[in-house]
Amino acid sequence: MKIKRLSTLQNDYRSQMDTLLAWEGVSDDQVNLTVRDILKNIRLRGDKALIEYTNKFDRVTVSSMKELTFSKEQLDAALNNIPTQQRQALETAAERVRSYHEHQIMKSWSYTEADGTLLGQQITALDRVGLYVPGGKATYPSTVLMNAIPAKVAGVEEIVMVVPTPDGVVSDMVLAAAKIAGVDTVFAVGGAQAVAALAYGTETIPAVDKIVGPGNIYVATAKSMVFGRVGIDMIAGPSEILVVCDGKTDPDWIAMDLFSQAEHDEDAQSILLSWDADFLDQVQTSIEKLLPTMERKDIISKSLNDRGALILVKDENEAVDVANFIAPEHLELSVEAPQVMAEKIKHAGAIFMGRYTAEAIGDYCAGPNHVLPTSRTARFSSPLGVYDFQKRSSLIMCSAEGASELGKTASILGRGESLTAHARSAEYRIIK
Repeated sequence: MKIKRLSTLQNDYRSQMDTLLAWEGVSDDQVNLTVRDILKNIRLRGDKALIEYTNKFDRVTVSSMKELTFSKEQLDAALNNIPTQQRQALETAAERVRSYHEHQIMKSWSYTEADGTLLGQQITALDRVGLYVPGGKATYPSTVLMNAIPAKVAGVEEIVMVVPTPDGVVSDMVLAAAKIAGVDTVFAVGGAQAVAALAYGTETIPAVDKIVGPGNIYVATAKSMVFGRVGIDMIAGPSEILVVCDGKTDPDWIAMDLFSQAEHDEDAQSILLSWDADFLDQVQTSIEKLLPTMERKDIISKSLNDRGALILVKDENEAVDVANFIAPEHLELSVEAPQVMAEKIKHAGAIFMGRYTAEAIGDYCAGPNHVLPTSRTARFSSPLGVYDFQKRSSLIMCSAEGASELGKTASILGRGESLTAHARSAEYRIIK
């Protein structure tokens, strides 16, 4: 297969780049109507509607929420049932994720001014968080770890997890990950109906304060519609990787790094930047050589054909400029001095530095979160972390002297805005 070749020297480079990066992930009218109807039905009919939708979409036959609730004994059994090697891998990854995120904990702080007025910030955790985990043929235990562990580190009291089980297929690895991560309750429900249940609450599923985790277009649409009623992490697009290479890394390594994101789905995006034209040719050769060996070669091929690119830039500085414009979810700096280059990167979800740092390591066990901004949203957003499960309250406590002095300023500003009650409230505290 031939992946697109671009060069910043081409006259139409910018328009080609805009076309390459364009992603229309918005829901169509029919999806919106379907999801809106599901949300309304769950809100009005609760468990009964949730059971009906689960039977219909997951092709199961249940009559009660008890049948859709995993017991603590089932979670324990799942942990014991998986192979020792898998359990050890999950536990190792969990410990690394936990250790990394403990560095993100925000602390309360305050200071006292000369007149005795105290100002500060109080940090508190969310009470209850909902975690959506995709289910079915694909299993995502890493998603459980990456979403649940930061919440627990933040001090969230209760995590409610939902995971669909189409045709009754249950993933022991997902349930084992839930046990390891400290998830409190797990329900075998999915889709927009699960999002609705978490947002509004049902007789069985408690309403949460925030919903996190990935899902299909119906899940993403439901999350966008319930935002405001609850918080959400983000509306994620297809997975992305941008590799910047100086031409000195094994081209097979780079080709496989591009494959690692392309195999997610046909809409995933894999791009390579280099100022070495010969190296781009070498990577093209590696792609053609390695692609037939891949289990998901059809998906990889379509992804690379539709949304992939090998881009020739003038030099290292231009590579940085292009990388900042793309603002990728995953950015690999496969260069001689990656830390120096990283200092020039302003927009990226996660930066993987050096020739030995495969993006896949970050997906599973490096420690930093793999829930990252996509579709150029790294320009203004950040990876999921402990801070997404903590909130800040401002602290203000005036002394008599401080209230008197600040009251004079507040009085002037309040009357300037024609808010007389504001002004008079402050004026009462002015020492005459």
